[in-house]
Amino acid sequence: MSRAMDETSTFVMSLRSWTPEWVIALRLAGLLGGLIGLEREIGNHDAGLRTHILVALASCVFTLVAWELYQHIRSIEQPATGDPVRIIEAVTAGAGFLAAGIIFQSGAKVHGLTTGAGVWTAAAIGVACGTGAYAIAGITTVLVLLVLF
Repeated sequence: MSRAMDETSTFVMSLRSWTPEWVIALRLAGLLGGLIGLEREIGNHDAGLRTHILVALASCVFTLVAWELYQHIRSIEQPATGDPVRIIEAVTAGAGFLAAGIIFQSGAKVHGLTTGAGVWTAAAIGVACGTGAYAIAGITTVLVLLVLF
């Protein structure tokens, strides 16, 4: 088997061995995204509980996988190519795209702007959880809920 195949297999195996840190990050991302989504759901807004949970979870997963991939690349080549920050940029753009889909204009009125901003913020909270910045994620969620209430 080639060296590249061995290295790919090693990386895939490392992703399969979930760590308690990953479980904490994913649970917290889902919980915090869910709190924002619950507020939106109670207010009968377009994007609610499930949307915010999914956005926060997906952002967290992208961040966790990007970091693991970066660590793997770093272990086999020095200096490491690749940049985990690119994944965060992609998450930001993707969440912005979703948020833009929630926003619509009816005459002179704009609807969904706050919900769209909530989706975008849920993505940021997911990224924070994925990087282990739990305090930032928690404080941001509290601030978002204060703004929404």
